Amino acid sequence: MDALAEIRRRRGALGISLGELARAVGRSDATLSRIERGQIRPSYDLVQRILAYLEAQEGLAAPRLTVSELMSHGLTSVESSANLATAAQRMESGGFSQLPVLDDGRVVGSLSESALLRAIAQANAHRLHVRDVLEVAYPVVDEGFPADLLPPLLGRYPGVLVAHRGEVRGIVTKADLIRGLRGTSLRRRPGA
Repeated sequence: MDALAEIRRRRGALGISLGELARAVGRSDATLSRIERGQIRPSYDLVQRILAYLEAQEGLAAPRLTVSELMSHGLTSVESSANLATAAQRMESGGFSQLPVLDDGRVVGSLSESALLRAIAQANAHRLHVRDVLEVAYPVVDEGFPADLLPPLLGRYPGVLVAHRGEVRGIVTKADLIRGLRGTSLRRRPGA
């Protein structure tokens, strides 16, 4: 059982003694020691209580990251009235594959490389503006939004905009999330 192999490691990483864990789940030190060494098989209920306690302690020791800790500051955007050449230049110079579209600080949509390429291939491309090829707007979340809730949003949208008191301040993309993770959980380490 994978959960059993993790109990000792997680308990040690948190600095929790065997006695503390035993008291928390209503078992003896000896029983938990035998469980950790694989000498006895605990009930499903007991394993769930142990894991719930360890997860609660991990949450106390490592508060959740927020989107403000992952976001790219200095948001680059494009206006819906901009021509496609301006949008293409902004994407190219910044190395962006997509841009949020903002008019007077209000999110009105997005523009992706794909939409831009399709539009540029049209005969009347020189007359087109961003508003003519506008795509769905990215979701906007507050800067205190928990980062562990980002994966489903980034599975559906290429970016999530981050706002402070209604003013868009930054963006979190899949690349930002991956950079923030680098093999760790979406929870801060103690003292971080």
